[in-house]
Amino acid sequence: MQDNATFRKTFKEVLSQKFPFMVVEEAMHGVEAMEKLETFLPDLVFMDVRLPGETGLELTKKIKASHPDILIIILTDYNLPEYRKAAFDSGADDFVVKGSLNPAAIEALVKSISSDRDLG
Repeated sequence: MQDNATFRKTFKEVLSQKFPFMVVEEAMHGVEAMEKLETFLPDLVFMDVRLPGETGLELTKKIKASHPDILIIILTDYNLPEYRKAAFDSGADDFVVKGSLNPAAIEALVKSISSDRDLG
């Protein structure tokens, strides 16, 4: 299990390298995430289940209520059926286990999303 700050940094670096046209923002907690969401109105959000304050699932519900077209992919260290169910019940569009992500997997995931939704 990786430290969240290290994971975020690595994830952002991979996205920035593989997709230089993409604006990549990060937030450490729900309040900051909502502020950035309203400022940047992203097409895609990668959301960790565990966040300081409210959970990523609670935040997903809020985002989907106000911006249903934003794609939200839940990221977690826990590949458990109850987490997967809770993620989709919260409105998530996909569920990805952090341990399955490497630079090639991140690139493939974003490419599949962008080709499906014409992002960028």
